[in-house]
Amino acid sequence: MNVLAPQSSFSNTPVALSPSAIVSIDLQIRSYIIDIGAAFLGDPQLYSNLPHASSVVIVSNTTVAPLYAQPLQSALQARYAKVHSVVLPDGEEFKTWQTLNLIFDALLQHGCDRKTILFALGGGVVGDMTGFAAASYMRGVPFVQVPTTLLAQVDSSVGGKTGINHPLGKNMIGAFYQPLKVVCDLDTLKTLPMRELSAGLAEVIKYGPIADLVFLDWIEANMDALMARDGPTLAHAVKRSCEIKAWVVGQDERESGLRAILNFGHTFGHAIEAGLGYGMWLHGEAVGCGMVMAAHLSQRLGLIDAAYVARLTQLIQRAGLPVVGPVLDEADNAGRYLDLMRVDKKAEGGEIKFVVVDGAGSAALRGAPDALVREVIDGCCV
Repeated sequence: MNVLAPQSSFSNTPVALSPSAIVSIDLQIRSYIIDIGAAFLGDPQLYSNLPHASSVVIVSNTTVAPLYAQPLQSALQARYAKVHSVVLPDGEEFKTWQTLNLIFDALLQHGCDRKTILFALGGGVVGDMTGFAAASYMRGVPFVQVPTTLLAQVDSSVGGKTGINHPLGKNMIGAFYQPLKVVCDLDTLKTLPMRELSAGLAEVIKYGPIADLVFLDWIEANMDALMARDGPTLAHAVKRSCEIKAWVVGQDERESGLRAILNFGHTFGHAIEAGLGYGMWLHGEAVGCGMVMAAHLSQRLGLIDAAYVARLTQLIQRAGLPVVGPVLDEADNAGRYLDLMRVDKKAEGGEIKFVVVDGAGSAALRGAPDALVREVIDGCCV
């Protein structure tokens, strides 16, 4: 499945975004734009083309709200008479029914109607839960993604996947529900903890091997600048990542085929998250390690050579991500991984499906014998 997303305006030389960049997601009547820029989260003009409503609700968490809720609230008060807010606990372990109900409680307490707009201000957890709440409340109300982490800006805020976790599987309960727009303020990345920045880089890295080897080359050449939070370099990474994801989602909105390649590293990664307990590893950390494991599986299937596996592993390690998998069960670690990976949205009839890559910037979804997968897990975990 050769993707090779269109290069369009992309080049290998980072350039400043001035005053902003726009990436479009073409989904017919559900189309929307991603605004990417700096110092504009609190700009009322960014929200001037949104529908009229009697009230809006900002959904954030205990970490992000003190930093960014006030400028967003001020911007929205220039257009909307009532601006409410709900602050959730922070962490993957809170991506649950109980936390989701806090959003519904606030909507009902404030008498929110079908035109009420939700604003997801935070990382992937806030975005996923706010989107799911928007998809469910009164059978659907509009929402806007305002991602404040690198991972959310390059991946989870784009494409309409919403949901919560279940103890037996990550993101197993949810809906496809597109936002009205996405607002990526790059200045929010300045307050991001280093561990969270690395987690976001996992989702940036994945776009190279599955879709664009030129971008992979660029990431390798600019990893030091990305880790140092160089503004133009981060801007370029966010923009190109969004371009690739927008192109894939535009071809396959509901993940019936092509879109599955965006889950490179996620089958192993989700098993790590569920097996360790949500929140022990960040999602991007699990995906980074999962990409190493998926690369080893690709090699064992004869799709790439050892040098390519080593190249990806080194890049992932340079991003500050784990490259060795955790032991989930001392008695039968590979068996535990396999059990967890069977509870996966890509599994069919109990057969686990993996996103595998070859050396040409392309990817495919395919099965693999359990014995071979066991060899990969045993070789990648300590």
